[in-house]
Amino acid sequence: MNILILSAGTRNKIVQYFKKIIGGNGKVIATDMSDIAPAVYEADKFYKVPRMTADGYIDVIFDICKKENINGVLSLIDPELSLLAKHKEDFAKLGVTVIGSSYELCERALDKMEMFDWLTNHNFKCAKSYTDKEKFYADIDAGIITYPVFVKPVRGSASISISKVYDKETIELLFDHNDNLMIQEYLDGQEIGADVYIDMISGDVVSIFTKKKLVMRAGETDKAVSFKDKKLFDLIDKFATESGWSGQIDIDIFDVGGEYYISEVNPRFGGGYPHAFECGCDHISLILNNLLGKANERNIGNYDSDIYMMKYNEIMIRK
Repeated sequence: MNILILSAGTRNKIVQYFKKIIGGNGKVIATDMSDIAPAVYEADKFYKVPRMTADGYIDVIFDICKKENINGVLSLIDPELSLLAKHKEDFAKLGVTVIGSSYELCERALDKMEMFDWLTNHNFKCAKSYTDKEKFYADIDAGIITYPVFVKPVRGSASISISKVYDKETIELLFDHNDNLMIQEYLDGQEIGADVYIDMISGDVVSIFTKKKLVMRAGETDKAVSFKDKKLFDLIDKFATESGWSGQIDIDIFDVGGEYYISEVNPRFGGGYPHAFECGCDHISLILNNLLGKANERNIGNYDSDIYMMKYNEIMIRK
């Protein structure tokens, strides 16, 4: 079983986990546009590739798949997920399974207003969102929403270019100097991360791991503690099933006064996934089972609560 991990970057743990689970039964190949991306040196083999927006990039990936007899491919960055999904059939012709969701869902995950529209149309609680400033100001006057709010790009990830805003003047300033912005309700509550696996054969949600985020850095979880709540598990199951996600996803949720609000979805391994793996939620094995044509059995919440994850810095030295 040979796995190709694209845009490995600094996700050393993910590469390590794949190598550990595959063992001597295959290889883990990694790519990155930089040869000083530390995670690639954890792999059995590394390819330096062009930027994913470069002409011919996907053909480079196809060539690697053919050369290394790849069985499954995944990416660890959001923009590349849509590219893989778009070429799902091309990969299939090479005998390669794209580990991820459909193109439509990958695009929905990137577009916060599209996600908001879907959530509200399907009666899931979520933060009120606006691209129309005048509608937002009307809702402010009506008391439907209050300051502070977030102003952020409609499309984006890793909490880049997000501003917490307390007045109309700042909103006007931001909108005057930037395009494709949105205004989003500030949810004052406990942020939660969910690592979820939806079986790529059966379509069932087979594993859920939830954690309370204690400290965040650059949009990723730095410190967290595991917990379990059947109400939350049921919500995640319903959301993932109705949406049609496939494979590994990472969901951001807020607990506001005992009610759960769905915020965002990353249809890939999130930065906090090592917490789930170390607590026994081995989604790597679930992926490998699917690639072998085996559906996984449902196993929700089979881990201990009150287990803490604390990230810390490490270095790699190469000559």
